[in-house]
Amino acid sequence: MKFQPNEVQARSRAAAAVLMIVMFFLVGSFFRAQVVLHDAYRLAAEENRLREVPLPSPRALIRDRHGAVIAENVPGYTVSVLAPRPDSLRAVLERVTTVIPMNEEQVEAAMRRYRRSATRPTVILNSASFDIVSRLEEHRVLFPGLIIQETPKRFYPDGPAVAALVGYTGEVSEDELRQPAYAAYKPGQQVGKGGIERQYEDRLRGREGMRFVEVDARGRVVRDESTREAALPEPAPPLITNIDLDLQRFVAATFGDSLAGAVVALDPATGEVLALHSAPTFDPNRFIGGIPAAYYSQLLNDPRRPLLNKALQGRYPPGSTWKLATAVTALEQGVIKMDDRMPVPCTGGYQYGNRFFKCHLARGHGSLTLAGAIEQSCDVYFYQLALKMHLPQLVAGGVRLGGGGRSGIDLPNDSRPEYPTEPVAEYFNRKYGARGWAGDGPALNLAIGQGENAQTVVNVARFYTALANGGEATQPRVVHGEPVKARLFTLDSATVAGLRGALAGVVSRGTAASARISGVVLSGKTGTAQSGRKVNGVELNHAWFAGYAPADQPKIVVAVMLEYGGHGTRAAQIASRVIEHYLKVSTVQFIKTEGE
Repeated sequence: MKFQPNEVQARSRAAAAVLMIVMFFLVGSFFRAQVVLHDAYRLAAEENRLREVPLPSPRALIRDRHGAVIAENVPGYTVSVLAPRPDSLRAVLERVTTVIPMNEEQVEAAMRRYRRSATRPTVILNSASFDIVSRLEEHRVLFPGLIIQETPKRFYPDGPAVAALVGYTGEVSEDELRQPAYAAYKPGQQVGKGGIERQYEDRLRGREGMRFVEVDARGRVVRDESTREAALPEPAPPLITNIDLDLQRFVAATFGDSLAGAVVALDPATGEVLALHSAPTFDPNRFIGGIPAAYYSQLLNDPRRPLLNKALQGRYPPGSTWKLATAVTALEQGVIKMDDRMPVPCTGGYQYGNRFFKCHLARGHGSLTLAGAIEQSCDVYFYQLALKMHLPQLVAGGVRLGGGGRSGIDLPNDSRPEYPTEPVAEYFNRKYGARGWAGDGPALNLAIGQGENAQTVVNVARFYTALANGGEATQPRVVHGEPVKARLFTLDSATVAGLRGALAGVVSRGTAASARISGVVLSGKTGTAQSGRKVNGVELNHAWFAGYAPADQPKIVVAVMLEYGGHGTRAAQIASRVIEHYLKVSTVQFIKTEGE
């Protein structure tokens, strides 16, 4: 078949037009891919070739009030694996176990980390020793995707001496990762697990950096360096605390390994926590990178409960240290004055209904004023004082003085004390039933720091800052901040002077006479509190002392509780040594440092 010349020419023009259109779209596509979307495709190619490896930031240093280091960082090693699939990771882990010891729990933990964040290298060892790292390096060819990097490791130079205060760090847990507060964290990262480390996590963690490694099509690391610029980690600035590390060490050494209990030392003017210790203690350095099972079992099975922070979490009957709360409540309500005496002199006990309430001194104290009853810690005087106020007024006074509330210290796990709430009848009906108590009976025990009254050591210390300040309590603070004050009671100056004189008399001629400090007037109150625990038919008592010094211008408040420690005199002697050390050693050292 023949085509006419005009028809051939028309078809040629049509074919040329189609070709032009095709070429236009091809050129456009090439331009779009190579010019317009150049950066996007280049990034995609880079992402196929490069993998992000996080660079952990060193946690901020924690320092005491004079700049001494409480927590720092030392070099450590982490071992991670880049794996494209879960089965690839498990295969690598199986080979790793032939070279270094890894138990099934560690393997499963690594698999859980992978499932939560497959795009990041999966941490298989958080704190590897140099020996383990060396052995892995020798067999690196067996482990595709293996990444070994130097990472900062937390270290506490004073270890057990600061454990109750600073806490420790550990891997973020599955439960924590489900909480909104930890939304920005990834599996394998380290977080604060207690004390300052947990309370101030946001200020300690710093900003994570990032570097890149080159991988092949199967996800195996082929080069540990890349031309892509790394983002270096940014450490947070040091966290300055109110702690006097020298005093903290002294307190820990005073308790040693034999005593159980707690000490809290505060600056009454500001609430600054100078020292906080719980005994027996533990070594927080053993927790870094995973606590050894044998050591953790030892801590759990120790009947003295070293993992319980006795300063913040432990709740104990405060004994006679609480008599000052009873006295303040009665004085505020106008029920009594400092020189008033009770109708019934102390002869060793007091009969109320069908029960005889004993005094700690079997022969009795005779007739005493309120000041004398505080100095000699006469239970009979305070039994009668409680009956003068009646139970509702006594409970209301204790609540007002902070007996039922947390201390407010800036540390986690600050327990709420046990103390009756209002209305009183509902509280006791709920606790004992409508017929399980009667009248003012519970008031007698409450007045002397027993019964339904269990305080934390830090809460007792806070109350005694109010006694030192004439009625204004300061909230305990571990880290620098504006003082938070609250007026707990208001008494005239003469009455405040009388209370202070009675507290000074406790040490100069009363139950804590053996705790006198040469050249310093120490004021405070002993307490011997029933624990309910008996050994060979004899009840073990908790020993308490809370006080301050110097009496005229208080610079330190100390509360000491010895678990099953016997008479309060023992606690008073420890408090005396702590206060003397602070006033005569720590303060002098600070003045020298400032002078230099």
